[in-house]
Amino acid sequence: MATLILLRHGRSTANTAGLLAGRTPGVALDDHGAGQAAALPARLAALPLAAAVSSPLQRCRETLRPLLDARPGLPLHTEERINECDYGEWSGRKLGELTDHPLMDVVQRHASAAAFPGGESMRAMQTRAVDAVRDWNTRIDAEYGSDAMYVMCSHGDIIKSLVADALGMHLDLFQRIHVDPCSLTVIRYTRLRPFLVRLGDTGDLASLAPRPSDDSAGTDNGDAAVGGGAGAP
Repeated sequence: MATLILLRHGRSTANTAGLLAGRTPGVALDDHGAGQAAALPARLAALPLAAAVSSPLQRCRETLRPLLDARPGLPLHTEERINECDYGEWSGRKLGELTDHPLMDVVQRHASAAAFPGGESMRAMQTRAVDAVRDWNTRIDAEYGSDAMYVMCSHGDIIKSLVADALGMHLDLFQRIHVDPCSLTVIRYTRLRPFLVRLGDTGDLASLAPRPSDDSAGTDNGDAAVGGGAGAP
């Protein structure tokens, strides 16, 4: 089956301001995030990408733009199901203001029971994201073959929940996973199980390029930052 490259969007103006952006419109990449996005084409240069799939939010589209400019024929698809978690009334608020909120302990330690006021539950967030990935795996396999690779640009909590699913971890443990802005997390799906190949990689992924003679091809058979955090300076 297809290999999925999960890309968290580059650092945003909300990340640096300490805001839980959620689906607040108009949140763009900051200068550092734009630089992270500009480095993506080189990081992925060795990989034969079949397609790009994006959350509808601006910061994800901006992150993918340099890659699409470098690969004019790469098709781009928008996928609503990998949109940021709907944090409801928490959206746009300072994370520092939410630290002592009673719901924060649930978000950190019992995420499967967490539901944001006026928004969605974390369980519903994971379910829609996993469904989206399964559907895209099937579509990419059918259109490009089982050795295809594709990139999906989304958000911190979405990516962490997908990693938890791939590892067979309960959602209550997903806050143990961390992915920085513009990091790449790679999951290779097979008929019987997924393999987590990279987690939160901020370097070059050339070693993932297919090698016809590569014997390893047999592998085919504390508190977390809600929203993902701003990453290293």
